[in-house]
Amino acid sequence: MMSPLLVRRLSRLLQYGLLSLFFVFVAMPMAVIVVFSFDANRFPSIPWGGFSLVWHEAAWADPMIREAFVNSIWVGLGTAVLSTAIGFAAAYIDFRHRFFGKRLFVFAVAIPPAVPTTILGMAMLAFVSRIGLSGRLETIVACHVAVASSFAMALIRLRLGEFGRDLEPAAWNLGASPWAGLRFVVLPFCRPALIAAFFLSAAVSFDEYMIAWFVGGVHETLPVRILNQLQGQVNPKINAIGAGVLAVSLILVFLARRFTNLRPEPMHGPDLRGDSA
Repeated sequence: MMSPLLVRRLSRLLQYGLLSLFFVFVAMPMAVIVVFSFDANRFPSIPWGGFSLVWHEAAWADPMIREAFVNSIWVGLGTAVLSTAIGFAAAYIDFRHRFFGKRLFVFAVAIPPAVPTTILGMAMLAFVSRIGLSGRLETIVACHVAVASSFAMALIRLRLGEFGRDLEPAAWNLGASPWAGLRFVVLPFCRPALIAAFFLSAAVSFDEYMIAWFVGGVHETLPVRILNQLQGQVNPKINAIGAGVLAVSLILVFLARRFTNLRPEPMHGPDLRGDSA
């Protein structure tokens, strides 16, 4: 009969083994894309044809891919800035205020990521077409903000959950205006979460293709360009584009994770009473 200690060790080993198999299963398609993006062969095949950057160079030389990349950068930056601002406002309202319909308000902010992107994209296309705003980069930004702001709010609200509710009222009692308390007390505490929300929102926007495909019209983002490339002939540049998108997404998620783990710095600032004038 096995000892309890041996049973626990075997159970832990089995859990780690299953978890490792799961990660291998999830990561294998991405690894295949990256590996064959550097393959000298025109078509993915085994044995590997040797290391080459020819497909990355060909992808970058394609003007349509460069334009899609620039579009993705602008859309991602716009989405990140607006989503972070809206996410902070929504998180702060949820944290500080009590009002009728508060749960409905939080639900409205949090629900977009739970809706299938196909349905969301068709609904957004119907709406923006009705108001004459379809086929613009600004429209893609607005639609991405509707999704990404939910993630930004969640990150910032988690940080505000660690914030003492009496700190801001204490600043008010010392003569600070509501704006001064928000600027010098709340925002410094939330700075790591704000930066993390910025990078995560950018990652969400950079990866998203279904909404951008519906509402973007002729303005393609990089994921939409990949989709359009796949609808034509098999092109080895697709692996190179996919590897680039994966690299940018991983960097953005890593940065978001890095700032999520940061603790807030000690708050120092000017005399709050003087700022209230």
